[in-house]
Amino acid sequence: MGNRLSKIYTRTGDDGSTGLSDGSRTPKDSPRMEAIGTVDELNSTLGVVLAHAVPEPVARCLLAVQHDLFDLGGELSLPAGQLIGPDQCTRLEQDLDAFNNELPALREFILPGGTPAAAACHLARTVCRRAERRIVTFADGEEINPNLQVYLNRLSDLLFVVARVLARAEGGSEIFWRHER
Repeated sequence: MGNRLSKIYTRTGDDGSTGLSDGSRTPKDSPRMEAIGTVDELNSTLGVVLAHAVPEPVARCLLAVQHDLFDLGGELSLPAGQLIGPDQCTRLEQDLDAFNNELPALREFILPGGTPAAAACHLARTVCRRAERRIVTFADGEEINPNLQVYLNRLSDLLFVVARVLARAEGGSEIFWRHER
């Protein structure tokens, strides 16, 4: 592990650039930094979900995801590194299947909400989709590990299912979309 920060401000970013893990600098609004920032935002939204009283299997799953997202952001900061592999994507699929097996089949669209934790999880899902879009944009200009896109795509599906689980765990219900003419 690199040096720990003993001083939080460095003034090196005052010019609108930021340092990457390899020591190079990039503009703070570059596609790379947009992707890194949105992954960080996603990790923070998962922290909001976990601030609620969630079932232990959900907490364990989302905490593992938070660690993965830290690695994913680190990989984006390392121009030649790879930290996310197929194993993390497979774990998400296994968690998704396990949670989904306990739910009734979904026959209608649901609106984000239901309970506070479920609503927070739906918000995390939408931030996840934005992170995925930011990585796609970044990948248009640079070669990246394809597992990053796969991971975020699976994660957004997982967060949808977890939101359904949380709505039930908190004694709430899902709100079904009604198309009114």
